Amino acid sequence: MKAIGYWKAGPITAVDSLVELEMPAPLPGPRDLRIAVKAVSVNPADTQLRQTQTPMNGEFRILGYDAAGVVDAVGSDVTLFKPGDEVFYAGAMDRQGSNSELQLVDERLVGRKPQSLSFSQSAALPLTSITAWELLFNRLGVPFGEKANHGGLMIVNGAGGVGSILTQLARRLTGLTVVATASRPETIDWCRNMGAHHVINHHRPLSEGLKEAGIDHVDFVAGLTATDRHLPEIVKALVPQGKLALIDNPDVLNIVSLKLKCISVHWELMFTRSLYQTADMIEQHHILNEVADLVDAGVLRTTMVKEAGPICADNLKRVHAQLETGRSIGKVVLSGF
Repeated sequence: MKAIGYWKAGPITAVDSLVELEMPAPLPGPRDLRIAVKAVSVNPADTQLRQTQTPMNGEFRILGYDAAGVVDAVGSDVTLFKPGDEVFYAGAMDRQGSNSELQLVDERLVGRKPQSLSFSQSAALPLTSITAWELLFNRLGVPFGEKANHGGLMIVNGAGGVGSILTQLARRLTGLTVVATASRPETIDWCRNMGAHHVINHHRPLSEGLKEAGIDHVDFVAGLTATDRHLPEIVKALVPQGKLALIDNPDVLNIVSLKLKCISVHWELMFTRSLYQTADMIEQHHILNEVADLVDAGVLRTTMVKEAGPICADNLKRVHAQLETGRSIGKVVLSGF
């Protein structure tokens, strides 16, 4: 099979930052699906891994998380899927990735592909949907589907992949007032199209932006980027006993300033369940199936903004470079080999 990955961590400008190899087709373990990959999307997690983590023992690391495809073969203990099923998933951080013609994924991390979407449109959704879902309903504890739930949620970086899904979930499945942050005309428009009630500029003090929108404080904040830089304003924005959930990787996050308001801090990493083989790992299967149902019902929409051609090293390099500018909107997808 064809696979794209890297041998050594480094910048995307390096000649060997991403390379193509022919590799043997992998054999499924007991609970594995072997999936013929049809489309993939690129996430910041892909670029961060390639930049910072050299594979151990001289191994070749296949990159990629988000994917949609068709089940090609199943392990001996698989009960959720059969060959020929169309699926979408985000995989696991401790296994080979989706930038290959065939990939092994534990069935508990896989959902049925939305029937109303193409493989490309579906590949934009898994990682960000799981992350946003877990952040909103598991970490922040917002009741699912309760429109009577009042209060406000501020999403820092509303136009990114996670922010785009989180905005939709919060607007359509809760009663929260959704405030997204964005600064460029195109990202402001995107956030509004995703369902944000208000959009404020994250290059200005967030608390001032909220007040200009007629909001004194919010109950919840999703810190999706630069949480350390925004933390003083996040503290001002949150109500006493409010909640902050974050997904980024600050070198240091001094949360002493949150004590007076008794603000709780929650980390979200969608790979935790698979990394530690938690007892509730199958929840990601259920989440993806719920997302597929919501998409097919017209409640949620894909966040794909562009198809960047077939899955190959050159195209992936271009997408990685664009994502590393920090100016991306939604998700970029590649399809076919």
